[in-house]
Amino acid sequence: MNRLSEPAYAGSVPADIRVGTCSWTDPTLTETELFYPSKAMTAEERLVYYAEHFPIVEVDATYYAPPSERVAGLWVERTPSDFIFDIKAFRLLTQHPTPPKSLWKDFREKLPEEVSGKRNVYMRDLPRDVQAEAAQAFRNALMPLHSAGKLGVVLFQLPPYVYPTRGSFGYLKWVAEQLEDFQLAVEFRNGRWLDDEHMTDTLGFLERHSLAYVCVDEPQGFNSSVPPVVAVTAPVAEVRFHGRNAENWEKKGITAAERFRYDYSTEELEEWVPRIETMAESADTVHALMNNCYSNYGIRSARQLGELLDLL
Repeated sequence: MNRLSEPAYAGSVPADIRVGTCSWTDPTLTETELFYPSKAMTAEERLVYYAEHFPIVEVDATYYAPPSERVAGLWVERTPSDFIFDIKAFRLLTQHPTPPKSLWKDFREKLPEEVSGKRNVYMRDLPRDVQAEAAQAFRNALMPLHSAGKLGVVLFQLPPYVYPTRGSFGYLKWVAEQLEDFQLAVEFRNGRWLDDEHMTDTLGFLERHSLAYVCVDEPQGFNSSVPPVVAVTAPVAEVRFHGRNAENWEKKGITAAERFRYDYSTEELEEWVPRIETMAESADTVHALMNNCYSNYGIRSARQLGELLDLL
């Protein structure tokens, strides 16, 4: 079994537990002075300041547009030697609709004619060699972080319409092969992956391919809801806290900050302390990341969780 009652991956030493947030640049945070000392801080100053308070951050911008090697190099320069970046995979690679204008310029020129004129491009629309080229372009951009030892996981957050099929498992296997240098983590957003029929196969597959299962805290009762199953399937274990704002969870036409607008109570975070500590017994590293990045909610939750885990 892959649940923590019988951990799939057994680390030899207690894990390094890192607590942080899923963004350091959300406008609802930077437009206030609830964390950063000044609204006028530069991008460089904000990252330096954030890294003085937390040992890890997740980069959300890489989902919307592929990262560049230059920017990745700047992240390396601006943070301490032991700071870690988790990187959200570019949406094309996670099978989300992708506007052609967000693709690499030279890559756009290689799109098949029947694809280039569409409003959105999907990975499935591309020839396999072009898919591989996209994966390698993404890989190359992250090499400065990887070479510096600052790349944590590359997060593959699958869309709700991707559910457990032979094709879905095959795609994850292919991605793992294309990005074999990196530790990939997979977050599901369709409850079927973790239902009674599929959970054993899902977690077993992740373990066999050394893909980290992403545990989640999120609203329940929706097709896109995944239960708070706790498991370790790779050397890195991860929990992402999306908040419990059920009213906004699937609401259309709102920002991501509004969707995840939730201020965790101490009691709610305490529920995860024994779970994270148990994960730490079975993994080398545990990443606990707050995605309730509205205003300073994520900052405050990360600090609270760090205190509860005796990390601060």
